[in-house]
Amino acid sequence: MASKPLSHRDWARFARMSHEQVAADCAVDVFRAHGPGGQGVNTTDSAVRMTHLPTGLVVVSRESRSQLRNRERCLEKLHAEFSRRAIPPKKRVATKPTKGSQERRLVAKKSHGKVKALRRRVTGDE
Repeated sequence: MASKPLSHRDWARFARMSHEQVAADCAVDVFRAHGPGGQGVNTTDSAVRMTHLPTGLVVVSRESRSQLRNRERCLEKLHAEFSRRAIPPKKRVATKPTKGSQERRLVAKKSHGKVKALRRRVTGDE
């Protein structure tokens, strides 16, 4: 069963939620981070992956050595994404090409047609 896509109003509703409310809707996975940090990174499950279940958004934070700080960073990333998607789309204004642009287009088409006409095979009766 496919659900309907979320509108900017739905994203705005998520953006207005507090960190605690968003965290309650998330599945949290902790794992060992990769990269620099040596033994501190290799032995502790400090990296955090949060999946916001209502929307399916997944964010990962492994910047800090602290799991708590990485959880907070994930919530900040979720809120930033909610805010970005909450911006309503701009209204499209239909426009017509100007008279000058129409004329330039036709002139370009004619000159291109002349170039292509020169590529034709030359017959002997001319």
